[in-house]
Amino acid sequence: MEPLVDIVLEDDRWDAFGLEPLADRALRAALEELDLPATGFTLCLMACDDARIAALNGDFRGKAKATNVLSWPSEERGSHDEGDKPDRPDPGPADDPEHLGDIAISYDTCMAEAKAAGKPAADHVTHLVIHALLHLLGYDHIREADATLMEGIEVRALARLGLSDPYL
Repeated sequence: MEPLVDIVLEDDRWDAFGLEPLADRALRAALEELDLPATGFTLCLMACDDARIAALNGDFRGKAKATNVLSWPSEERGSHDEGDKPDRPDPGPADDPEHLGDIAISYDTCMAEAKAAGKPAADHVTHLVIHALLHLLGYDHIREADATLMEGIEVRALARLGLSDPYL
């Protein structure tokens, strides 16, 4: 099975956490929910800390503060019409998979959010990885109908993994 995600480990706590297999499972579940193949696609996931993600958030979004996850799609796929599905990417060949984009995730913020919500850290991180992948695929949650569409996919992908609805 070809690796779907290339992990750039900037914080060793993520390695001990088991991010790589968790992310792979989460991404595959989300692609399956969208009826997209897990082969033919790739993405990069940078596993970092609050200091690094705060710098990235400042550089790219003008918000110099830590956040849980950031996404940079390889191309714009979003729909112009509220509530419509984004353009579907075409998978590449096995030797040259379609790059969907890049994600950064912060250990400190993810663990703090999971603790504050009283939920297992693995469940929260799984949700955030799926959420970030959907952003790479053109989904968003700024407009209400878009948020409903995106959250529905997240909930169904998490259910495939036996995880509960994070929005309840």
